Amino acid sequence: MTDTSQSVLSLIVNDSSLDPDLRKIAEKVEAGERISFDEGVILYEKAELGYLGVLSNFVREKLHGHKTYFNRNFHIEPTNLCVYDCKFCSYSRLIKQKEEGWELSMNEMLDMVKKYDNEPVTEVHIVGGVLPQYDMKFYSELFSSIKAHRPELHVKALTPVEYHYIFKKAKVDYATGMRLMKEAGLESMPGGGAEIFNPEIREIICKDKCTAEQWLQIHEEWHKLGQRSNATILYGHIEKYWHRVDHMEQLRQLQDKTKGFQAFIPLKFRNQGNQMSNIEEVSVIEDLRNYAIARIYLDNFDHIKAYWAMISRNTAQLSLNFGVDDIDGTLDDTTKIYSMAGAEEQNPAMSTKELVHLIKQAGRHPIERDTLYNVVTDYNDFVFEEEPKPQFYKLPVINAMEVERKQNE
Repeated sequence: MTDTSQSVLSLIVNDSSLDPDLRKIAEKVEAGERISFDEGVILYEKAELGYLGVLSNFVREKLHGHKTYFNRNFHIEPTNLCVYDCKFCSYSRLIKQKEEGWELSMNEMLDMVKKYDNEPVTEVHIVGGVLPQYDMKFYSELFSSIKAHRPELHVKALTPVEYHYIFKKAKVDYATGMRLMKEAGLESMPGGGAEIFNPEIREIICKDKCTAEQWLQIHEEWHKLGQRSNATILYGHIEKYWHRVDHMEQLRQLQDKTKGFQAFIPLKFRNQGNQMSNIEEVSVIEDLRNYAIARIYLDNFDHIKAYWAMISRNTAQLSLNFGVDDIDGTLDDTTKIYSMAGAEEQNPAMSTKELVHLIKQAGRHPIERDTLYNVVTDYNDFVFEEEPKPQFYKLPVINAMEVERKQNE
């Protein structure tokens, strides 16, 4: 950690005018002690942004100094049609809305991979809707075909929501299913589908997808194979603060047991084009508070990630002073999940040069990583040559405004 972060935290610890509860939490953070569930709730209820920034930056710099990570990746989203009806989702379309969606074939997905044959990407991120034809056989063949074509490309794919459906359809248990996926070429799991673990909230916003217990169990089975995964939370809708802490507590307990999670990614609820559009989105201040509290609470997670495509480049840059040490990857306009929900980034793509510049502007040290956080390139003193413009692969999606325009014609 830097001397500055230590000295600023010491000022807070020695501030006799500070709320006693917050002072006790600051003392725990300085001593490297775990805060309790109740103290997590106190942070949400009482702590101002400046205080949270000091504590979370202390933890961040203790773990990583100024290092800030990103990777070169692209997404494949097989379909936005889905058998599930999550109220917060602006991306998926029910089968009856088929004209508004897409279903990629195996060959179309492999063509997307081949588009990047001359690009120095290290990861393909695969996640999408749930449909019967995208079953265990399909994904096993997809993963193995990707690895056969480009063995060094890391396959990070599918959430427990998808695996639960796939394994149930194939009549295999989670342990067997995850083993078979690993054998096919799966190398890590993204963190999606977690939403909020509380069953009452889940019943309202996503009642027909896998339960919290099933989500956690699938990750646990994956971790038992010696593999890594990420975790998320969907915040800023109908949940209370204690629901967020309960969610992180369950993740923290599983991480104590398996040590298989790499990064925690808070995902902001966006209200455009979904069944919860009446709910106002939380502010950027609340976004930063949430990142900071996550960094303080999840003491056994190595990384807190801000998904820049969801919260905007500027907010991602700010988050680097509130516990965040990872801002995801280049993306190359291959994801529509948040742009369809009204995210600031409607065509999310950044070159490596742009990502490095964004990180350096925040006074941080840019590190290109692979999926498992091995260093690919240290960009702290790197001098760029002119980079060729990435060849974007546009998804065949009709956005909500276009659909509405055509309906009115």
